[in-house]
Amino acid sequence: MARIRSVLFWLHLAVGVIAGGVILIMALTGVALTYQKQMTSWADLRGLDGAPGAGFTAPMATPALLAAAATERKGTPTAVVWRNGPALPVEVQFGREGRLFVNAYTGAILGEGSVAMRGFFRWVTDWHRWLATSGENRPLGKRLTGAANLAFLLIVLSGMWLWWPRRATVQAFRQVTWFRRGLSAKARDFNWHNVIGFWSAVPLAVVVASGVVISYGWAGDLVYRLVGELPPARSAPAATEANVGTPTAARAANRESRSEDVVIPAALDQQLAVARAAQRNWRTISLTLPKSDTAPSMFSVDHGMGGEPHKKTRLSVDAAGAVVSTQRFADQSTGRRARSILRFAHTGEVLGVVGQTIAGFVSLGTAVLVLTGLALSGRRLRAWLARRRTPPPHAA
Repeated sequence: MARIRSVLFWLHLAVGVIAGGVILIMALTGVALTYQKQMTSWADLRGLDGAPGAGFTAPMATPALLAAAATERKGTPTAVVWRNGPALPVEVQFGREGRLFVNAYTGAILGEGSVAMRGFFRWVTDWHRWLATSGENRPLGKRLTGAANLAFLLIVLSGMWLWWPRRATVQAFRQVTWFRRGLSAKARDFNWHNVIGFWSAVPLAVVVASGVVISYGWAGDLVYRLVGELPPARSAPAATEANVGTPTAARAANRESRSEDVVIPAALDQQLAVARAAQRNWRTISLTLPKSDTAPSMFSVDHGMGGEPHKKTRLSVDAAGAVVSTQRFADQSTGRRARSILRFAHTGEVLGVVGQTIAGFVSLGTAVLVLTGLALSGRRLRAWLARRRTPPPHAA
C-alpha cells in the first residue's frame, strides 16, 4: 500500500506540474463563466420595453415582425426566441452574426442586446476552450485543453486517495477537513491543498469527467457503451476549400447558406399558439426557422433556465397546426439522457443555479489547488537541489 501511495503521489505531482498552467487558466475562466446565461440575459434585456404601447392589444403577426427585423438588419432571420411575459421582447437571431430584440406588439426595434457582455464571454470562452487560439492554431488549443482535462481527472482521482488519511482517526481527518490558523507558509499551503481537495473532490470529479466527455469523441461514445447502447454515428465535415485551414471562412459560408435556405412559415403564429397551449408554464420557446414552408416547425420549449435538459421539450407542429411529434427528455434513450446530463454537469447548470454555484466554487477551489500544489512542488524541488549541493560530511 505504501508503494502504491508513493507511485500515486509522484504521478499526482508530475502531472500537476506539467498541466498546472493550462488547468489554472481553465479554472479561472470557469469561475468567470459561472453565471454566463443569467448575466447575458440581464444585460441583453436591461432597459428594453417590450410592453404594448397605447392602442395595441394583441401582438402583431410574427411574419411581419420578422420582416421588420430583416429590413433593419439587412439580413435573413434564422431563429426566433419568445420569452414568457407580456413585457418581454421577441429575440430575432441572424445566425451567429447577431440578434435584434423587437417589441412583439409594435414591431419596434429595441436593440441588439449587450454587445459588450457577449463579447466579454466570447473572449473568456475562447481562453477556456482553445487558450485564445484562432484560425489554424485552434485545433492545437483544443487538444491542449482536452489533454489538460484528462490530466486533471487523473490528478483528482489520485488526490482522493492521497487526501484520505493513512490512519482513520478524528485528529487525522481534522487535518484534511478544516482550515487551520497560525501555520507557516509551507504548512498553510499543505493545509489549504488538502482541505479544498477533500471538500471539492466529488463535484470536481463530476465537472472534470464531464469536461473529458466534451473534449473527446471516444469519451462521449464510452457513455453510450457503458449503458449498453451503440454511440450515434458522426457525420464527417466536408473537406472543402473553405474549411481547410480557414475555419472562420468555412463557418461564414455555412451561415450564409443556412440563411438563404430558411423560410418564414405563413402559419407560424398558429403553430406557435399550438406549442404554447401544449406546454404550459414555459419560460422560453425557440424556433430555428425551417427550410421549407411545408416542413413542420420544430419548437424547443424550455421550462428551466436553459441548461437543464430534463426541462426541455421539442415539439414538431405542421402547417395545419397539428402536433406531429413530441420529444421529451424522458423519451430519449438512456445514453442520450446521460450524455445530455454530462454536458450540463460540466457547468453545473443541470442542477440550476445551485449547481452553477457549486461548479463556480470548485473552479475557484481548483485555482487555489493549482497554486498551492505548485508552491509545494517548488519547495520540494528547492530542498532537493539544496541537498544535492551540500557535500556529504567527511568520515572521521
